[in-house]
Amino acid sequence: MKSNTVSLLAFGAHPDDIEFGCGGLIAAETRRGSAAHFVVCSRGESGTNGTPAQRAREAKAAANVLGATIEFLDLGGDAHIDVRAAHAIAFAGIIRKVRPDVVLAPSIVENQHPDHAKVGRMVRDATRIARYGGVKELRRARPHGTNQLFFYAVTPDAEPTDLGRVLIDVSAAEVIASWTAAMEAHVSQMKTRNYVEFQLTRARLNGVRAGVGHAIAVFPSDGLLFGSLADAGRGARRF
Repeated sequence: MKSNTVSLLAFGAHPDDIEFGCGGLIAAETRRGSAAHFVVCSRGESGTNGTPAQRAREAKAAANVLGATIEFLDLGGDAHIDVRAAHAIAFAGIIRKVRPDVVLAPSIVENQHPDHAKVGRMVRDATRIARYGGVKELRRARPHGTNQLFFYAVTPDAEPTDLGRVLIDVSAAEVIASWTAAMEAHVSQMKTRNYVEFQLTRARLNGVRAGVGHAIAVFPSDGLLFGSLADAGRGARRF
């Protein structure tokens, strides 16, 4: 794999979370040759609009637009997800199978859809459990340590205030086009709200503040390690 690419594993509680929360980032990475795999933990069974079958079709179409593969897990259904050790171990098994460099998960801020925070907490646990060689349920797969876990926020209220903030430039026209198309694939959800405009406006505001066209914020679970100060990029304050 090229040195400027990464293997990404993204978890979402619902069929549209990844696309709305960090789809631009996924588009930017896959366009430069990175691999991406989505794990969706429900089929939107409790959603106001769209049937589970429709929501799953929309998610598959969106993943295809972003150049990602996708799988679905049954954790009890939308609005019925609980934090359980068995679920975290199942996530860890997927991490061992995919062996990603970077994992993306919904933020663990409580004041949002409860499924988001619960999935985020279990993914955080799973990235650690995946390292432990003695977990009996996982012994068929080699332990794996990811380089970094980043949280994404589906809404501004879900952005953590106690973690660092990393802005990813997604300004390229082809990236915005792919991201927009992936969000628009969730046709059923456009009946609830214009999520496309909402997310593009968030990214545009981040970009204005940072001196670029559009940017997506992610939040590192752990401190970032650089080989030198030259690798750290630049500060995002440009407004």
